[in-house]
Amino acid sequence: MENNFNSPAGAPPPLSAPPVITPPAPPRKSRGWMVAAIILMVVLAFSLFGNLAQLVGNALSFRNGLHTEAFGSAREAGPKLDEFVLENNKSQNKIAVISIDGIITSHEFDGDGNNLVDLVQAQLDRAADDKHVKAVLLKMDSPGGEVLASDEIYRAIRAFQTDDTDGHGKVACKGKPVICSMGSLAASGGYYISSGCRWIVANDLTITGSIGVIMHGYNYRGLMDKIGVAPMTYKSGKFKDMLSPDRSTNEIPAEERAMVQGLIDETYGKFKEVVADGRGAAHDLNKKSGKALADNWEDFADGRVLSGTQALNLGLVDELGDFDDAVDRAMEIAHLDSANLVEYRERYDLSSFLSMFGQSGQSHDIKLNLGVEAPKLQAGLMYFLYQP
Repeated sequence: MENNFNSPAGAPPPLSAPPVITPPAPPRKSRGWMVAAIILMVVLAFSLFGNLAQLVGNALSFRNGLHTEAFGSAREAGPKLDEFVLENNKSQNKIAVISIDGIITSHEFDGDGNNLVDLVQAQLDRAADDKHVKAVLLKMDSPGGEVLASDEIYRAIRAFQTDDTDGHGKVACKGKPVICSMGSLAASGGYYISSGCRWIVANDLTITGSIGVIMHGYNYRGLMDKIGVAPMTYKSGKFKDMLSPDRSTNEIPAEERAMVQGLIDETYGKFKEVVADGRGAAHDLNKKSGKALADNWEDFADGRVLSGTQALNLGLVDELGDFDDAVDRAMEIAHLDSANLVEYRERYDLSSFLSMFGQSGQSHDIKLNLGVEAPKLQAGLMYFLYQP
């Protein structure tokens, strides 16, 4: 008999199976705490690895006679520095390399409130305290910067090379020489600092000179007049709003212009005095082996830039060469047969990382690096700065 699977006519369709109801998945728990924990563990691992590497390096340096006061490298105040060997020549003698790169400024550059002046002074202090350091090599690659910051570093370099006592008859500095190696740019404030060195080596293509002072600002009164904005100023004296950018240029009294120019001229005179004193003191020590300032050098101290060759002819530098030539000259002046090249680097550990969280937001903003450092000039401040 043949089976008939079709429903008889008029019969209701068969009932379908009830749908299977799947219970909803439990809400997914946030994994933010896991990410934070992983990041913290990575930071801790890097910190532990860095500290371990530092201890191993200090131990190896101490074993090879390359390190002094290995565990006393941190200053009680100021930048915390550690010594690194750049070139190991198996010698107990050292030449400390200190670099000045970029704009010379007193602005804070780390979370501890230190600036370039503090860093250079701390490095000089380390070099002065280490009896194995016989000379300092200053690598200069800067267009200049703030007047005061440049002068403070210049004074620190001159003081470092001078025999001095600590007030109790003990010599605090052994008069160790500082030899300058100019890079591609050592202009204005960069040259101001360099002029305090015992010997200056420049490449023939180095841009240097630019001896002069600049004060920069904007006057936007014309724009204010166009949009209908009028300034309202109340002052105690006629010169209290000196250098104000919202006054019409015809409202600036002649006496004010003369006073501002007087400040510029006074600072410019200081610049030339520093060059004459620094180069004169260096020539007295270098004798015939160095270069004396030319009689007409001030004719070229009008803000113009000079090549290394032109600077040599004017006696603004002592020798044409590169960094290796500067090292050889430092060895000769310090009467050394061999020496290790060392540098002092700031220490960054876990405490430095965590200190960012205690600083204001401005101190650790994320910045986009475009490969060009634009000088941040403040109105009303004088600069030793070359602006191409």
